[in-house]
Amino acid sequence: MSNLKSNRRLRIKRRIRKNISGTSARPRLSVFRSNKQIYAQLIDDINGVTLASASSYEKDASFKGNKIDQAKSIGKKIAENASKAGIKDIVFDRNGYLYHGRIKALAESARENGLKF
Repeated sequence: MSNLKSNRRLRIKRRIRKNISGTSARPRLSVFRSNKQIYAQLIDDINGVTLASASSYEKDASFKGNKIDQAKSIGKKIAENASKAGIKDIVFDRNGYLYHGRIKALAESARENGLKF
């Protein structure tokens, strides 16, 4: 396996996913970031169901500011969607990304808005 950035992220992702799994009581908050957008979803791995989601790609999401501000608002939105679904405790899955920048902004915003992890 070569040392390309994407392969490195996949190796880290597999290593993380060996140890964490989401349940209906404590779902997994999976974060995906592309160059332009950021996506978050709460997943119950046992039943294979997405319980709540939020993304910067949604029609009602109009953002001003940089991508970090965008990630903060998605963290707030996923926390609101989780509270509507009756979810407070989650497991955070950074999906192989380093915990800084947009990933950190989303996680801290979700914490500030009521999610516990």
